[in-house]
Amino acid sequence: MEEHSVEERFRELLLRYWGFSRFRPLQKEIIDSVVSGRDTLALLPTGGGKSLTFQIPALALEGICIVITPLIALMRDQVIRLRSMEIKAQGIHSGMTSEEIDIALENCAYGDYKFLYISPERIASPLFKARVRKLNVNLVAVDEAHCISQWGYDFRPSYLRIAELREILPPGIPILALTATATSNVVDDIVDKLRFSEPNILKSSFRRDNITYVVRKVEDKGRYLRETLGRVRGSGIIYVRNRKKTKEIAEALVQMGITADHYHAGLPAAIRERRQVAWSSGEIRVIVATNAFGMGIDKADVRFVIHWDIPDCIESYFQESGRVGRDGKSSYATLLWTEEDRKRISNSVKVRFPPKKRIKDVYEALANFFNIPIGSGRGETHDFSLTEFVTKYRFSLTEAYNSLLFLQREGYIEFTEEINNPSRVRFLVGRDDLYKFQVANESFDSFIKLLLRSYTGMFSEYVPINEDFLASKTGAGRDTIYQYLIRLASQHIISYIPGKKTPFVIFTEERLERKSLLISDSNYNTLKERYSYRLGKMLDYVTNQSHCRTLMLLNYFGEEGERCGVCDICRSFNETDLSKYEFETIREDLRKAVEKGDMTTAAVAEDVAAVAGHDKDKVIKVIRWLLDHNELGFDEKRRLHWKI
Repeated sequence: MEEHSVEERFRELLLRYWGFSRFRPLQKEIIDSVVSGRDTLALLPTGGGKSLTFQIPALALEGICIVITPLIALMRDQVIRLRSMEIKAQGIHSGMTSEEIDIALENCAYGDYKFLYISPERIASPLFKARVRKLNVNLVAVDEAHCISQWGYDFRPSYLRIAELREILPPGIPILALTATATSNVVDDIVDKLRFSEPNILKSSFRRDNITYVVRKVEDKGRYLRETLGRVRGSGIIYVRNRKKTKEIAEALVQMGITADHYHAGLPAAIRERRQVAWSSGEIRVIVATNAFGMGIDKADVRFVIHWDIPDCIESYFQESGRVGRDGKSSYATLLWTEEDRKRISNSVKVRFPPKKRIKDVYEALANFFNIPIGSGRGETHDFSLTEFVTKYRFSLTEAYNSLLFLQREGYIEFTEEINNPSRVRFLVGRDDLYKFQVANESFDSFIKLLLRSYTGMFSEYVPINEDFLASKTGAGRDTIYQYLIRLASQHIISYIPGKKTPFVIFTEERLERKSLLISDSNYNTLKERYSYRLGKMLDYVTNQSHCRTLMLLNYFGEEGERCGVCDICRSFNETDLSKYEFETIREDLRKAVEKGDMTTAAVAEDVAAVAGHDKDKVIKVIRWLLDHNELGFDEKRRLHWKI
């Protein structure tokens, strides 16, 4: 295609499928880079429209785009959304049967599909490796690309397999890596681990000028919520670490007269979806949730995000707080903490990294739980109840959970959170044979017609169905619908896979003997040190009383900038009535004077005024601000000294 026709095609697709007349900042540059065949790492903030950067080029080019994501729920949501736009998309993940996967890959090879979503562990499957060679792949998109780096906050060893696609696919197919948060170390790691032909990083600024960042040390968080939500307008999210607490806080808000509900991964999928829709539509004002809430949300007018607890790291805090103000209007990101919170999170390193002996105990118990012999089990997927597991082997829930996470980081297993797999149906007979069956079995005729009216594509692939929906259409009970499906399956008219809600454990390697289960000191200690580092940076942000919040976040991600002027620190700084230049100049001169030693406040003020030529009143204002914000302090003789 000529250049002008390519540009027209992009704009046509953008308007036709998404209803936009123009691209958001950086989207077009990323698309151009990918279409030119270059490996590209794109850093776009939460809500920056990452999906469009691979969906537009994939639609514009011949062939299919492989999208790799670790989030099964998000994978399913995107496939449903694309299909609703009449774009052929398929998803393959651990909850599917081998027959479903086989049919899905066959359809992608010969059915004119545009997108194939896979979880990263799928790449190691011999079936996938064989079938992917038949696909006319135009692009590989890697979502949540920070998961490939041990420097990142969500490292997943299965991501290291993505580069194997280079050896399977024809040369020249570009990789687009996408993430919302990445430090410079993580960026370098992504480029290296995905074997980029050359570094090619496109990123937008992490700065969000419409967000006011606030940190409050408060003993009574409930009272703070009551006062703040009575004063601030608009909808928002309150993030809580504990599932039980989400319900308690939501109920307390309702008693205050605020429409609210709670959300976490342990709720049934239908309830989660209903509550998300109610919040997105404005039916309820506040959703109180764990970090399970937020992926794929596209609500532009969120006015506040409040963190009830201190997050583990700045990356997750930045991503979650970034869900406010996507419409560009003024919004608030507030973090609440107590001294008890600080102590608890400081101790979380011990909790997060159980002793290596205990991790091995959990591994052996897990293999025994599924009756996996030594040397077997590689690639096997198992339904998993963590509660049943810890009860049977008498582990503490926290200890077992964190041991499983470590085994995942080491690459021995993949452990998914609880997900909901809907029921699926596929017709095993063609249309002619089905018609003959309907004529001969009149009692099934109306039900089969209902299936065909309600869902499409059931002759070529497994299609998700909802028994409750079918029951509402017929006026029959859910059990009646279930019996119809079972009877049709028993007569080999359909293949019916009942839905279930369960987490999964996948053994990515065969079961090893205990002595062969390697947990190296260096690897264990490195992961522990990096977690401690990220935790320390988060606590620095929380306890900081003198540096602009926005600048601290920008600096963490390797970006420079100016004070935001609106965070809680900047607002207290603004009370000095000094320009940023004046304040910083006086502070630097104060530093030199105080470092001389043996000087009181009056002596320092006199010295700085005389030597540097500053107005003495302004110098005293800066000294008071620095004392109030714990940068300066007094010794036992009331002499000034720097505390940081």
